[in-house]
Amino acid sequence: MKINDLIENFEIFVSNEEQGVLDTITSVKSIETFNEREKLVIENLIRKSLVSKVKHNNSYLVIKNEA
Repeated sequence: MKINDLIENFEIFVSNEEQGVLDTITSVKSIETFNEREKLVIENLIRKSLVSKVKHNNSYLVIKNEA
């Protein structure tokens, strides 16, 4: 049996709050545009590999990873 057969329907659990923040990230956004609570949720999404944080000049940008 191949690993792809085992994880065919692999889904990552996201809470309603995480899904709401994830839906607002439609393109590359500066992390400064989010409030403190949203930044905390974004850090959780980064740990789950659903969002990437990229340093650009002196600020950080967030972008949604492809599913």
